[in-house]
Amino acid sequence: MGKNKLSRFADNATYDHVVQPTFTELQAADLHFKGKWNSDFFVRHAPLVLELGCGGGEYTVGLAQIQPEKNYIGVDIKGARIWRGARTAKELGLDNVGFVRTHVDHILRCFGKHEVSEIWLTFSDPQIGKARKRLTSPLFLARYKEVLKPGGIIHLKTDSPLLYEYTLEQIAAYGLPVHEQSAEVYAELVPRVSAAERAVLSIRTYYEQMWLEEGRTIHYLRFGIDPFPEGKGR
Repeated sequence: MGKNKLSRFADNATYDHVVQPTFTELQAADLHFKGKWNSDFFVRHAPLVLELGCGGGEYTVGLAQIQPEKNYIGVDIKGARIWRGARTAKELGLDNVGFVRTHVDHILRCFGKHEVSEIWLTFSDPQIGKARKRLTSPLFLARYKEVLKPGGIIHLKTDSPLLYEYTLEQIAAYGLPVHEQSAEVYAELVPRVSAAERAVLSIRTYYEQMWLEEGRTIHYLRFGIDPFPEGKGR
């Protein structure tokens, strides 16, 4: 393991806003913050928003800056990636940001029923040939149904036409409400929305910026989880 990774792991261990449960711990019991993120972690009551597969946490931190009235948690298994977002949040003095180092598969161990208001999926792996593993598959939608409040929202921002179209298929199959849809977010959606929404949609991660420079198109969906059937897809 490189020295950079080791130093980042050591840094993460010193951050109060980074939670790193082990696989064994989550197999044995729920995370102690489950159902109590606002009261015990943030120590304030506010809408709780997750970014799943947050990578370096650029979107998590960007959202927290733009919308300080909400609490944000980035979830990713890669500790060296989370370090970047955790360090930036600390340098900016943001008290509405946290990170959990774990697999996205473990969200039911980490978050309580109806505890979350919104979920962001930013540039998730399209899992070519592995539809069940896509973060908008019925398996994951069933998990989101459990942790999201009634009327909760899911945001998908992706450069993958495959994941975008697949998600639209799931939305249609389960009759989920679409609040916003754009096959070319910067050409179609950003010019016509409010300044506040434009700021949120215009946050660009390192990789998104690189893909835009390569001429890739960015897709966006905002949709509800109701009426997805309880327990479906487990």
